[in-house]
Amino acid sequence: MDNSLLVSDVLDTNAMAAMIVDRNGMVLFMNKTYLDILEKSEEEVLGKYIGDITPESRTLVVIKTGKGHVGYNWCVNGYNMIACSIPLIKNGELVGCLAYSLFMDIWDAKDLVDTLMSELDMYRNEFRSFHRARYSFSQLIGQTEAFKGVKFLAQKAALHSNITVLITGESGTGKELFAHAIHRASNRSNLPFIRVNCAAIPENLLEAELFGYEEGAFTGARKGGSPGKFELANGGTVFLDEIGEMSLSMQSKLLVFLQEKEFERLGSHKPIRVNVRIIAATNKDLEEMISQQKFREDLYYRLNVLALELPPLRERKEDIPLLVDYLIPNLNRDLKTRVDRISDDALELFGRYDWPGNVRELGNALERAMLLADSDNCFTITTEHLCFMKIKRYSSDQSAKTLRTLMRDHEKQILEGVLKETNYNKTKTAKILDIDLSWLYKKVKQYGLSVDKS
Repeated sequence: MDNSLLVSDVLDTNAMAAMIVDRNGMVLFMNKTYLDILEKSEEEVLGKYIGDITPESRTLVVIKTGKGHVGYNWCVNGYNMIACSIPLIKNGELVGCLAYSLFMDIWDAKDLVDTLMSELDMYRNEFRSFHRARYSFSQLIGQTEAFKGVKFLAQKAALHSNITVLITGESGTGKELFAHAIHRASNRSNLPFIRVNCAAIPENLLEAELFGYEEGAFTGARKGGSPGKFELANGGTVFLDEIGEMSLSMQSKLLVFLQEKEFERLGSHKPIRVNVRIIAATNKDLEEMISQQKFREDLYYRLNVLALELPPLRERKEDIPLLVDYLIPNLNRDLKTRVDRISDDALELFGRYDWPGNVRELGNALERAMLLADSDNCFTITTEHLCFMKIKRYSSDQSAKTLRTLMRDHEKQILEGVLKETNYNKTKTAKILDIDLSWLYKKVKQYGLSVDKS
């Protein structure tokens, strides 16, 4: 049979090992690739019985049965290949068999691709595990009407996963927890939740952090460039914490992204379109910042599609016992302590404090009290374990004091506490207490309070 066309145009390639045997199993042709694998010359194989060269050859089965074998593993001299053996028919009669195997380098490349894809899936899963929402609505504790109202609105926001949400409230009220819960309850929950602290990233780096950059976009840019947070969060949620700290120039860029849903990496003119939900949070009065021309009014309305204003803890003190009951078991687990309750007197003392640091401060105070109680081998937090809060209980002789005297004592105590907390910064103290600075100076003088760290 004439094999010249097959040999020259098809079979004589280093990407494939190939041979042809006749109906008796005698080798008619073997290409150089297969000869190299077998470490033989043409003289050693041509005209020889294939069973003597490779005893397990499937070509012998094919010429015996007339049925082909496709896609089987073939191993010769340590070379792993995928092989096919097909019958050769001429005028309806079996005249031989063609066997060919894809050379191992191709399949090594396939194995490499499979390995890389497997590793990519692993890193993708790790990324999603790291950038995931950690808190749910069940972890947002409170039964006061103000708290239940804002929680209800947040649950509604979770059902509409394209709505932009603006969360406002004092520091420590749980703005980030609400953002986590909204994402976790939405249909984006299996996709990334990425937090960006706008106050913690220098202004000249924030644009690269959000939008990414190309190689050479600026001095020190990583080789190959880097995706930004919006790109990494595609399909999920980006939580822009402390949005009030963002510069006006970055506000403009964010506004364009919110309008167009696309952006360009630094150093690139290629638009990238993503589908992300934006949740923003701030403890600042954005409307006041707008009047001072420190925040863009058009961006404010873009962000403020659904507003959640979290109440401070001093306005929902009825929730303190619930929060304490929730926090103690969690803190025990983290601190390896065995404190299981708080005394009524200690809880009453908690209720008399105004908590300028809100729920975060409550958690910190409870953590410190539990460590003190545990060091005393005590399972109950008492007022003695809250001595650091510097809030004195009423003594027996206080009952003789007038209400005005008691109120003045309490007022002095609060002023002293907040001044110390702010490192005697009178402007910050007045802001926390929501009083005029002039009134604070008057009270400091009236009570003879120290206004110097020394």
